[in-house]
Amino acid sequence: MKFSCFIVFLSGIICLPMAPIVIGGMLIANCILPCTAQVPVPAQPHKGSILLLNGIAHIGTGKVIENSAIALKDGKIELVGDAATMRMDLRMFDTVLRIPGKHIYPGFIVPNVTLGLVEIEAVRATRDFNETGTINPAVRSIIAYNAESQIIPTVRSNGVLLAQITPRGGLISGASSIVELDAWNWEDAAYKTDDGIHLNWPRTPRKNPDDDEEDDEKKKKKQDPSEAVKQKTSLKQFFEKAKAYSQISSPPEKDLNLEAMRGLFDGTKTLFIHTDYVKDIMESITFAKSFGIPRIVLSGGYDSYMITGFLKSENIPVMLRRVHELPMRQDEDANLPYRLPYLLQKAGILFCLQNEGDQEATQTRNLAFYAGTAVAYGLSKEEALAAITLNTAKILGIDKTVGSIETGKDATLIVSSGDALDMKSNNIELAFIRGKQIDLNNFQKELYEKYKAKHEREGIMKK
Repeated sequence: MKFSCFIVFLSGIICLPMAPIVIGGMLIANCILPCTAQVPVPAQPHKGSILLLNGIAHIGTGKVIENSAIALKDGKIELVGDAATMRMDLRMFDTVLRIPGKHIYPGFIVPNVTLGLVEIEAVRATRDFNETGTINPAVRSIIAYNAESQIIPTVRSNGVLLAQITPRGGLISGASSIVELDAWNWEDAAYKTDDGIHLNWPRTPRKNPDDDEEDDEKKKKKQDPSEAVKQKTSLKQFFEKAKAYSQISSPPEKDLNLEAMRGLFDGTKTLFIHTDYVKDIMESITFAKSFGIPRIVLSGGYDSYMITGFLKSENIPVMLRRVHELPMRQDEDANLPYRLPYLLQKAGILFCLQNEGDQEATQTRNLAFYAGTAVAYGLSKEEALAAITLNTAKILGIDKTVGSIETGKDATLIVSSGDALDMKSNNIELAFIRGKQIDLNNFQKELYEKYKAKHEREGIMKK
């Protein structure tokens, strides 16, 4: 008797289908290995009112209210004030949560991340962020977003409630979108779709002190200088074509790639330029400005602290590369990446923190700790908080509704029993997305509780 067997990979979970199995001469029907670690059920839309009372409110604008009263109603922030000076009838609220000594923050926002577009980086079938080809502005990350990802609960349990999901690869990767991290599907998750186009500026080849010691094989893998010139020429031709196309209201033949570029020239989309070094930063921004693109953001910007005058004159904000990294040059201070936020803050550059790099989806949960590192190297705590909340919202163009705890904005915020930017005291106890109290459980917490119970049981047995 023959039976077929197959394994289904779904959101990183291995599920074995029902199949008859013969054991000791007995036919066991409907035998199944159940799936575990399900993604928490999305919260219901919020109706009614909630009062958070006596917490330490970090507004996101630099202001701190030591004894706060924050009212949420129908998904919006209705009231923000000092509980010591306000007179309120608590019976007006459906729910009153007294949180003395606990910290309230705006929900953290992570920009430029592949969260929801990848599950296991080492498994190609779970990676859906890099399209074939080199110029793909029509690629939309939002339709590939997996709201069922098991990584998402681990991220939001550490305060990250919104994300700009971004495609990768090529010269023009495609369009990013901003999502809320509690949803049934990508349609529910979408907060702002197709907010910008991502351009990966060709890196200008440069001499490295170690080049002479490299073998021929490594030298062959390095980019040929003429290749960078060809790529820049290709980009110039494409942008010229796109700008001409954008000036035609009803083109006789629709081109999806050129249609996707249209928003760059009328200011409805942002051009995110990914590059790090001084020459490439200045060249790419000058390139974009030559086409009259009004909204430009620098992503990466490792050398941005060297040309703050240029960035200020051109009004260019920066999505600063991951600070938990080694320096990019051998002769630089080992702590330079940690100090970059302070150097930009000191120069008056609008910037936010991001997490692009290896294992970026899973490491997104460390976003608050990147801000904490910036505090240790010069920023004030409120400046560091703004770098993962209000500054990010401003750069993404969503600061009218999120990014700070202010009346009229979405009730998207978190409550921590300790300093959320400090890994020693960080403990997110409550989280709300537009007033919906979301489930902070995740697979990692379940494993912790499982093995905690095991060791407690073994300890009792030994006694």
